[in-house]
Amino acid sequence: MQRGLQTSRAKPPALQPGDRVGIIAPASNIQQDLLEKGCAAVRELGYNPFYFESILEQDVYFAGSIERRAGELEEMFMRDDVRAIICARGGYGSNYLLSKLQPQKIVPYPKIFVGYSDITTLLTWLADSAGMVAFHGPMITKDFTRPDGVDLSSWKAAVGGISEWELDVGDVKPLIEGTAEGILYGGCLSMLVASLGTPHEIRTQGTILFMEDIATKPYQVDRMLMQLQLAGKLEGVKGIIFGEMLDCVQARNQGYTLEEVVLRVIGRLGVPVAFGLRSGHVTHSNITLPIGAPAALRVKGTEVSLKILEAATTPATATARSRS
Repeated sequence: MQRGLQTSRAKPPALQPGDRVGIIAPASNIQQDLLEKGCAAVRELGYNPFYFESILEQDVYFAGSIERRAGELEEMFMRDDVRAIICARGGYGSNYLLSKLQPQKIVPYPKIFVGYSDITTLLTWLADSAGMVAFHGPMITKDFTRPDGVDLSSWKAAVGGISEWELDVGDVKPLIEGTAEGILYGGCLSMLVASLGTPHEIRTQGTILFMEDIATKPYQVDRMLMQLQLAGKLEGVKGIIFGEMLDCVQARNQGYTLEEVVLRVIGRLGVPVAFGLRSGHVTHSNITLPIGAPAALRVKGTEVSLKILEAATTPATATARSRS
């Protein structure tokens, strides 16, 4: 049975030129050269990147201890001078933080929080448990290090408080026609499935469900979609859109497509389905998606559109800015 119908969420203040952006590493360890390169790109966009020296710590394959990573995240939320938080990378380890995070240090301070891949665990936690809009989008040591790594149009619309906007979805393929409105939700498929059976199980009812992954064989994608179905997580979903699903093949000469595979599971849900949205693990120009914002999906003929129906952030107040 599904639990937790999607409802409206607290929106963080919009990001403006000159604002300080906190950089965190809540999962795998990072490389300093990539951190500096990504921060340089953030400066070019007009923001002021900031991070703690401890961000470069390493514990096995993590970016330091659980306490360091959880404390870093909480501190960035509580600091008045930090307007947004962007993750340096994903990898693995965000799930360790769920038992350590103290909601009273996060919930009162809604802020733009951006990441993907393993960070999906934190995005859905922020959306469901902390009750705020979060952002599935580019990361510092990944997309910001590449000249074409960030889709600036969706970035500025999502974090800048545009009231109603349509994504440039590019070459997204229509799979099943239809129209739907719901709360935009989702992230990395592997992380969504990993939440099942935990206190932080995803809440998908009433959503436009976005799912993406990388280097996952078609039968593994099939298995995870079946697990979502058997867990009741596809019940009440209003529409589905997949990411690029990079390198999700069994073999180069396989006699079937991944699109055919996913339709075996979701083809009878009676909701619009599209494939190939460029957010998360992508070839270029990572699109920023506001998780928790109302959206409309339209799949008609050869065309697909995804529209965000209201601003994902609120106007930044002069009082808040004066504290920086």
